[in-house]
Amino acid sequence: MHDHAHDHHHDHDHSECSHDHGPQHIYIYSPSSAVRDKAAFKRGIARLKALGHEVEVDVDALATHTRFAGDDDTRLAAIHRAAASGADVALISRGGYGLSRILPGIRYKAVAKAIAGGMRFVGVSDFTAFQMALLAKTGATSWAGPSLGADFGVAGEPDDIMEACFDDLLTGHGEGTGWRMNNEKPNAITGKPAVPNVYVKSATLWGGNLAVLASLVGTPYLPAIKGGVLFIEDVHEHPYRIERMLTQLLHAGVLAQQKAVVLGQFTNFKLAPHDKGYKLQSVVDWLRTQIKAPVLTNLPFGHVETKVLLPVGATVSLSVEERDALIYWGHQS
Repeated sequence: MHDHAHDHHHDHDHSECSHDHGPQHIYIYSPSSAVRDKAAFKRGIARLKALGHEVEVDVDALATHTRFAGDDDTRLAAIHRAAASGADVALISRGGYGLSRILPGIRYKAVAKAIAGGMRFVGVSDFTAFQMALLAKTGATSWAGPSLGADFGVAGEPDDIMEACFDDLLTGHGEGTGWRMNNEKPNAITGKPAVPNVYVKSATLWGGNLAVLASLVGTPYLPAIKGGVLFIEDVHEHPYRIERMLTQLLHAGVLAQQKAVVLGQFTNFKLAPHDKGYKLQSVVDWLRTQIKAPVLTNLPFGHVETKVLLPVGATVSLSVEERDALIYWGHQS
């Protein structure tokens, strides 16, 4: 993480960034839950405009239908308008819930065609459903990253690492992300490091929100990735629930087929007195007994301010030396 933060500031004098294309065209749409925090929505748009971008807001970005940003047809139309917009980036207003129920209606070829033409689809949380379905149906790459309100629309200054990574996506400078894993004790039985040095070459990076991934098991919308690097994150889920969802992926045969499992941030849960010492680390320890692939920790991605951007479906390499981890995609994506 520290590397990523430092590396970015010298390429941010815009003389060497590829801004000869002029400002980026960013299309904002709402494929999931209704936007409730209108102030954050407006702040996010203002922030992107202040960064010099042209922001186009979908006609139904603020629509509401019960808890959704419009009924199913409205949200499908918004996705297809985003794909047809010719924008450089299609950015979701927020996550929540709503994509799972409309996956059969998405025109994946149209989305993949837009991506082949240079459009980047970016989002997090519920957006994982869209990303997995797109990958399963077309193999196209999308980006796990910020949403408008929660990331660009914060009341204070948006996170500088998130903004630097987003800028790298826009300018084509992003080549990877490095971070420091948790400081874990050596294995109590073997005395070996919790995570050995790792080097994985040419693996598909995929994943996202764990609850969404688990919900797609057994459907046509979970890609069958073998030899991949799977990253996961979640929010408001007690460690036993995280373990239960991991168990679903384990028993479905998904985890055994990966070259590495990378844990992002698991936040906003509360342990109970009757856990008696069972905690998130207990789940990590257990997972390491179930699969041969290394289980890495502390990826700066999830429902947190400091989030990197990750190319979902791209070919990556992964290296770990002691606590320092690096996912690199260079010009592969």
